[in-house]
Amino acid sequence: MKSWLACILALLTSTGVFLSAQSPTATLPKLKAGDPLPANLFVELAKAVNPAVVNIFTTYLPRGRQPMPGPQARDPFFDLFEQFMGPQPYGGGGPRAMPQQSLGTGFVIREDGLIITNNHVVDKADVVKVQLEERTKEQFDAKVIGTDPRTDVALIKIETKKKLPFLRLGSSAEVQVGEWVAAFGNPYGYGHSMTKGIISAIGREIDELNLNPFMQTDASINPGNSGGPLVNTQGQVIGVNTAIDARAQGIGFVIPIDNVKAILPTLEKEGTIKRGFLGVQLDDIDEEDARSLNIKQSEGTLVTQVIAGTAAEKAGLEAYDLITEFDGKKISSSAELRKQVSLTPVGKSVSVNVIRNGKPKALKVAIGGPPDPNAMKPSRGQGSKALGTKVPGLGFAVGDYSSAIAQEYNLPKLRSPKPVILAVDPSGEAARAGLAPGDIILDLNRTETVRARDVLAGVRKGTINILRVLKQDRVVLVSLRAP
Repeated sequence: MKSWLACILALLTSTGVFLSAQSPTATLPKLKAGDPLPANLFVELAKAVNPAVVNIFTTYLPRGRQPMPGPQARDPFFDLFEQFMGPQPYGGGGPRAMPQQSLGTGFVIREDGLIITNNHVVDKADVVKVQLEERTKEQFDAKVIGTDPRTDVALIKIETKKKLPFLRLGSSAEVQVGEWVAAFGNPYGYGHSMTKGIISAIGREIDELNLNPFMQTDASINPGNSGGPLVNTQGQVIGVNTAIDARAQGIGFVIPIDNVKAILPTLEKEGTIKRGFLGVQLDDIDEEDARSLNIKQSEGTLVTQVIAGTAAEKAGLEAYDLITEFDGKKISSSAELRKQVSLTPVGKSVSVNVIRNGKPKALKVAIGGPPDPNAMKPSRGQGSKALGTKVPGLGFAVGDYSSAIAQEYNLPKLRSPKPVILAVDPSGEAARAGLAPGDIILDLNRTETVRARDVLAGVRKGTINILRVLKQDRVVLVSLRAP
């Protein structure tokens, strides 16, 4: 489900310091809900907003792949689309790698050339250039000032000899469904374009794309509009155009401007946003899983692994803890916990309530910083020639951990030996559950496993068996029913 959303939806590519009476939108009429719209309102909006909207061109130098041949431009998130759907007609490939060009939109928020856009517009770009006016060939080199992938916001800056027109940042807190809005951008490289519509929904939570809920609009948004402003009838920016649902017409997603304003000062000063990191791997369980684990409730999220040296380990969190509350907020799923941790400042001490062995327990956790992004993930081997011992009824064969098997599968060095899955019946229940050769069984039915014989002895016939499995870089729970 997550990969489908990332594939389909993500096709598009505060303060007083950002506000000024010199904004080009200052002369627009101030309207209240229910007021009739002036006949020329959107004409005036276009005149006021377009001068501060910019076209962004990015170039990605070849790095061992075959990007599209030729100078055509495309939205950066088409790269993500191709990962799932294969090369597209606009992408191609070719006999030799050539620089790849992409396009997007941004808008000036300060007269000295500070510009807001989407992170995915400039992410990993080798060259970023900005075109201020549609009918000019002049382009300015842009410096990436700050990026935040979790909110898909980026700040870039250009140097010019003149003061630039810029937009006033409004507020998204009071936005209501049904309000008139206008979206600005450079769809498909056609140049400055404006579409109008309404706010069709608020609070659209799509965690795969953004940390904060989106606003939804039916104002047309197309590839190339990424990073452009969504403005209200006063010409104030209330959101940043980000994504569309490609299956539909008139379903566009917009980052609320209040979420953007909250991070702008830090983004400009430090270049990044440091988000909290707890140090656990999680899995959501249903009622059947809860019964198999002797847990009286399923609401919450289950800890499947505690990462060494992290805030979670220091606070005493353990595998099989069911986290039900974080910093005073009830937790219903792993996605909810990840969001709350991400919103927590690094260093803050928070309370975490868990159910451990059927009893409630309260812990104090000092939230840590993000892990090293350069940490390498181990790669999967090609498969073992050893067949191992078949586990009756579960559809896989298991063997003892050894240096030879570890080298073959590129497995991590373990503190203590663990059984390794060496073969999986492609038509069996284990394969349907996602088990694969090279997976390491940490425990079975909450009982530690050290050797293959522990797995054989620990299987409960005629019921659900819970395996805690290390799959290269993550720990998951797998439920298998034994006949």
